[in-house]
Amino acid sequence: MKLFFTAFLCLLAYVGLAQSHSHALGRAIRFPDIAGYKTLKCDLHQHTVFSDGSVWPDIRVMEALMDSLDVISLTEHLEYQPHKDDIPHPDRNRSFELAKKEAKDHQLLIVHGSEITRRMPPGHCNAIFIKDANLLLVKDSLEVFQKANEQGAFVFWNHPHWISQRRDGVATLTDFHKILITQKLLHGIEIVNEHTYSDEALQIALDHNLTLMGTSDIHGLIDWEFGIPKGGHRPITLVLAKERSEEAIRQALFDRKTVVYFKDMLIGRPAELMPIIETSIQIKQVSYIGKSDVLRIQIENRSSMPFMLQNKSSYRLHTSGDLITLQPGSQNFIEVKTLKRLNQLELSWEVLNAVTAPQTHPRHSMRISVPDTATQ
Repeated sequence: MKLFFTAFLCLLAYVGLAQSHSHALGRAIRFPDIAGYKTLKCDLHQHTVFSDGSVWPDIRVMEALMDSLDVISLTEHLEYQPHKDDIPHPDRNRSFELAKKEAKDHQLLIVHGSEITRRMPPGHCNAIFIKDANLLLVKDSLEVFQKANEQGAFVFWNHPHWISQRRDGVATLTDFHKILITQKLLHGIEIVNEHTYSDEALQIALDHNLTLMGTSDIHGLIDWEFGIPKGGHRPITLVLAKERSEEAIRQALFDRKTVVYFKDMLIGRPAELMPIIETSIQIKQVSYIGKSDVLRIQIENRSSMPFMLQNKSSYRLHTSGDLITLQPGSQNFIEVKTLKRLNQLELSWEVLNAVTAPQTHPRHSMRISVPDTATQ
């Protein structure tokens, strides 16, 4: 297995060199920790041949290591088993056990989970941090949620906007889901699943205090599905946890401390989203150009995501219009016309590829101090 893993890494490294990536970090997904919390990269909805996926569980571990993820969960369908004639497995915990074994020499955490697979309502839901998936094989749709919660599970609603169950693609809260929320049996909702995003699911989460989730729901290969060699990335949930442990992650999910990363976009409540933006964007050097009144600012983007910023301050930019992009994992430079030499100033930006509510983008302020030597 170690020889196979080495060969797999070499193959992916070769593919990475053969393709032009969009940023200096390559395929690794990076976001800095914020004050008091670890920013953990999680993909908590994945499949293998133990339900309707196409790969063995160890491949999911290898993919996660290549993407520098911190946590994954293999959430096999409990009820839907299309490979059962070829891979019979009466124990629904088997996928988790194989992934756990593969990850034992790595820092990657494997969270035990399963997918409750029902018609609408309630549709599909994931129960993670479970102890025994076999105990969830019950017919009654309400009882299965009760059984999951008895195990201390964090439960979230999968792809509520899935056109196979919602023809119009509009996530809609049913009476059954209202019962689940009222009884505290449902705790989160996917606002992003695979290649799709739902404003309506985001609004449901905000209205009903549900945790925001984003997942790959991968069935095939991550690299092929999300165009990794060409600079793409899988959707993930950034979980802000006190420490890197299963219990801390579970608590953070129940506390709704998440931000979703999807197609170079961040989606989250301001309390969780803004610290990530503020920590990712760091002012490095500031100086006036020669004897001019044009201020040159060096900005480091410490994340994997390009930040698209629209200038909302009273100052105008010298080398661009009001739109700039801070390239990921690199140093960026902007020039600001201050009209006279200042000791300090504040720049205000609308972050166009960040969302705090449907069609709502947050503002980010940069408070800049200019060294005395730069104002002379």
